[in-house]
Amino acid sequence: MSVVSGKKIVLGISGGIAAYKTASLVRLFIKAGAHVQVIMTPASKDFITPLTLSTLSKNPVYSSFFNEEEESSQNAQWNNHVELGLWADLILIAPATANTMSKMATGNCDNLLIATYLSAKCPVYFAPAMDLDMYKHPTTVASFEALTSFGNIMIPAESGELASGLSGEGRMAEPENILAFIERDLSAKLPLRNKTILITAGPTYEAIDPVRFIGNHSSGKMGFDIAHEAAKQGARVILISGPTHYTVQDAAITLVRVTSAQEMYEACHQYFETVDVAICAAAVADYRPKEVATQKIKKADTDMVIALEKTTDILASLGAAKKNQFLIGFALETENEIENAKQKIQKKNLDLIVLNSLQDEGAGFATATNKITFIDRNYTVESMPLKSKELVAADIINKVIVHYEKNS
Repeated sequence: MSVVSGKKIVLGISGGIAAYKTASLVRLFIKAGAHVQVIMTPASKDFITPLTLSTLSKNPVYSSFFNEEEESSQNAQWNNHVELGLWADLILIAPATANTMSKMATGNCDNLLIATYLSAKCPVYFAPAMDLDMYKHPTTVASFEALTSFGNIMIPAESGELASGLSGEGRMAEPENILAFIERDLSAKLPLRNKTILITAGPTYEAIDPVRFIGNHSSGKMGFDIAHEAAKQGARVILISGPTHYTVQDAAITLVRVTSAQEMYEACHQYFETVDVAICAAAVADYRPKEVATQKIKKADTDMVIALEKTTDILASLGAAKKNQFLIGFALETENEIENAKQKIQKKNLDLIVLNSLQDEGAGFATATNKITFIDRNYTVESMPLKSKELVAADIINKVIVHYEKNS
């Protein structure tokens, strides 16, 4: 999965011949999973049509402060540059002509694109495009220096044949190279880059016979959401999952499928020594049948008694083996929740526990939401409101990020 997946991107297009490349650029962003809003300068519409970019981006294209067909009407709709600037996770101006860069550098705010740029609080990338003599002119170089000093990120022009017929530096980077540049830059700034996180998810099934098992209602969604959020923040993830219908498509996530508690135990210990963080979100069976029938057990007229034995406590075993790993456990409780969770922190050598209570509506198994309470090894209690499991996953991974920021 691309690091731009889910990102909201404002693509600003200024008036240069390289504007024709922006159709391919929009397609690449959309294919990578980004949301794209195009803003064009008036001059850029001489090189590529708003209709083309609107069709590709699946969004209306803006080029003026008012919708042009309604500009003289009392009911004219204002294109709010402040909202556009705040909406964006990043802004890319490509092509960035000498004229547009000069306006960006000096604050000459005479069009919607510059107004949006000046309103933005997100990273801004710009991809210069112009003839080679313009590219090397002292005023253009001054614009480069000013923009980068403001924190903007320049995607250098490439060398090649130019519209003038000359050949040299000044050609806008190819769309594939622009996307790759942004992906590399964003990846290098992710807070969990170079970290490996082990995550367990889902239930375990403990066989009674070849067709029956003891299990629970865990869907695995919470663990999979944590895995996706960890990968989104730059981590390499090893996701060990019990039986669930969820899958992963992110190359940063290695999915290891298991069925029983013993298989999950073995998989966790196979990887634990090499990871930085372990988050045990799986609902592992506490007991399993002592004897597993090799053939399907036939129905009888009398009651059946199944003898159970304890499974190995995976979380406690990881706590005992822990060296420098940051270890997070989950606790699902129905009574004396806080006290029971605190006891698990000490008993299992945890750094943080995520408490779920089945007393809270919308929390627990087989729901799209969760309501958790964080308790750290100092017994600091932090209760969180009911949220989607995706947002809960972000809260959990943020605890990991804060841990490393404090200890960096």
